[in-house]
This record gives sequence, C-alpha cells and structure tokens, in this order.
Amino acid sequence: MRAIFTALTTALWFTSTVLPAQTPAPIVVQAMTPESASAPRVVPPPAAPTAEATLKLLEEIKAANAAVLSKQTETLQQLDELEKAADQIRIFSKRG
Repeated sequence: MRAIFTALTTALWFTSTVLPAQTPAPIVVQAMTPESASAPRVVPPPAAPTAEATLKLLEEIKAANAAVLSKQTETLQQLDELEKAADQIRIFSKRG
C-alpha cells in the first residue's frame, strides 16, 4: 500500500514539476509599411448587369427549375407505385 502511494506521489510530482509546460506557438504579424498605410484601396464597383444578361440568367434558372420539377414528378410517381404495391402486399398478407 505504501509502495503504491509513493509511486503515485512520485508520478504526480514528476508530471507537475519536471515536465515542461507547453507554450503556445508565436504569432507573427507583418508590420504595416508607410506606403500601404497611406495608400487608399480603391475597389472598382461591380458592373451593372444588362437587361439581356439578366434575362438570359433568368431563363437558365427557369430551365433548371423545370428540370428539377420534372425529376420530382417522376420520383413522386414512383413513390405512389411503391405505396400501391405495399398496400397490395399488406392486403394479401392479411388474407393468407
């Protein structure tokens, strides 16, 4: 019992005093140079889309939406068929 207590005490002392603590990695930040500090940053305004470009984009979105809707319609039809088949299986399983 005394040997276990001594071993635990020694291990606790070793981990708390002998092992060095981890230090965080240093963070290096670039200094600001006088040229970059005084020079204003000019961001060009985004180009206004033309009516033709907007119309083309809307047509593409409409076509994509139509494709999604047709795919959803097909999926719903398949689900309806599966539901009907499951209902038939339930009915026949009750009879047998």
